[in-house]
Amino acid sequence: MADGRRSTGPGVLSVETILVFIGVGVFTIGVVGIWGALKTAAAIDGAQAVPDPMTALVDLIDGQLQWSTSATGVLILEFVLLLVIAVAVLSMRRRSGAGRVDRQAYLMARRSEISKLTRAGAQGIADRLGAGHAGPGIPIGRTVRDDLEVFGSWEDMHIDIWGPRSGKTSSRAVPAILDAPGAVVATSNKRDLVDTTRGPRQERGPVWVFDPQQVCEEPPTWWWNPLTYITDEVKARDLAGHFVASQRRENAQTDAFFDAAGTDLLAGLLLAAAVARRPITQVYSWLADQRNDEPERILRRTPGLQLSADALAGVISAPDKQRAGVYGTAQQSAQFLVNHKVTRWVVPQGSNDPRPQFDPHEFVRRGGTLYSLSKEGAGTAGPLVTALTVAVVEAAEQYARGCPMGRLPTPLVGVLDEAANVCRWKNLPDLYSHFGSRGIVLMTILQSWAQGTECWGERGMEKLWSAANIRLYGGGASDATFLEKLSKLIGDYDITTSSVSYSKGERGTSRQIQRHHILEVSDLAALPPGRAVVFPSGIPATMVKTVPWFARPDAHAVEASLAKYDPGATGARTLEPAVPDGVPVWEQSEEQRGGW
Repeated sequence: MADGRRSTGPGVLSVETILVFIGVGVFTIGVVGIWGALKTAAAIDGAQAVPDPMTALVDLIDGQLQWSTSATGVLILEFVLLLVIAVAVLSMRRRSGAGRVDRQAYLMARRSEISKLTRAGAQGIADRLGAGHAGPGIPIGRTVRDDLEVFGSWEDMHIDIWGPRSGKTSSRAVPAILDAPGAVVATSNKRDLVDTTRGPRQERGPVWVFDPQQVCEEPPTWWWNPLTYITDEVKARDLAGHFVASQRRENAQTDAFFDAAGTDLLAGLLLAAAVARRPITQVYSWLADQRNDEPERILRRTPGLQLSADALAGVISAPDKQRAGVYGTAQQSAQFLVNHKVTRWVVPQGSNDPRPQFDPHEFVRRGGTLYSLSKEGAGTAGPLVTALTVAVVEAAEQYARGCPMGRLPTPLVGVLDEAANVCRWKNLPDLYSHFGSRGIVLMTILQSWAQGTECWGERGMEKLWSAANIRLYGGGASDATFLEKLSKLIGDYDITTSSVSYSKGERGTSRQIQRHHILEVSDLAALPPGRAVVFPSGIPATMVKTVPWFARPDAHAVEASLAKYDPGATGARTLEPAVPDGVPVWEQSEEQRGGW
């Protein structure tokens, strides 16, 4: 067997050998069955003692031992019992999902090879990292081969690829949030993630639902100022970059000059608004008035920002066509600021807004849960979801630098569901492995490999996949190229086949070694529900049985949360005054406008 290959053991037996084994098995079962029937019948009828099985069979043939009616009845009962046992075994195998993929799981990682993923192994890592109080880590499932619980430790980063409706929310996102020991930040484009976990998470700290597009009909009872993220020119450029990247597809046509200049202009205006303590909507007003030099004057009056003021002055004084092109590019990236339903989450409602203001730095220290929701398409709040997620994660990183071992005392868990749609964090692949060393455990969940490449490009997606320590495929994909890659990562096994030939009355035997993928592309494409393949760093791939939230001991808490927050379970709810979509905003009352 070649190095690195797994074998099924002895190869395929010859036909003659198989027939011999079948014959011996049938003969043995028959002899034992007849002997058992005679023995039982003798006890019932009070007949002569029955000798050992072979002697009893010879005596029965010679007529020295009589076959009775009782023996016939017992033999029939034995046959029925054997049939019932066989049917029960087959039924249990079907219910357990046993099939080709489960059989192939025995060719994958052995118990000894996944020791660091087991509860004891992951807990040992947590103790070493000073996070033993947080538990073993993020649950993954139970191995098919040995039925062992497996976890991703508190220094592992996750990336998941699950096809649509394959159980990613119930089997991965929800358990990760429920078991998170400290702060949680979660993104999604659906309300189910919030409804299932909101109740249990409220017992562990405040819950913040950022819902600018009314994905789960959450009223804006709090607000966050994105400009508090800006502390210098670098942060302003980062925030502008997040706004631009969140609305641009990887293969979209770009202009080397206008795209870079538009991002720089947006960064300068964000910096001016932050310095002057203006709302973020002021940035769009400045973009709409190309001759307005107020942001330049603000920066020029601020010590240390003279060069930023010069950069703005250069754009304002540029030739008309050039200036219009730069402003137009920046204006497209800030288009979401026009939507007042979105901006009421990021601007104060009046001078004395009673709503609490979200502070990422306080959040990562006190704990709690932040859900950031957005939809794809026109009017998306994705740029704000990305900016808020980045602000929280970077606040956690900053806090971790001053903690023992440079790690958060209690790990922060980030579940980036639908990351390529609602949280297009452009430089996430470059930062992924670093966050793991800070106690910031991120789980990026995608529907396909192509979805990732559309967001980060092929090289970026490869980098993200390689930077993760726990890579999980949950089925539902149909991309043959991606599945072929997984098939090769899982590995091969060797089968030794024998063939028998006869020539001139002499029997000859030859053996051949055939190499096969443990799981073929077709197996991965048709991975049954409840099964997932895990690719841990430095460990052979293993197959797990997923554990959805409704199979967990705390399922009752999730059910109670659904009953309370899911409108399908509780009926229609009115969370805020209903305003018909057709009523113009200027005809709405101040209460209806929410202070707009």
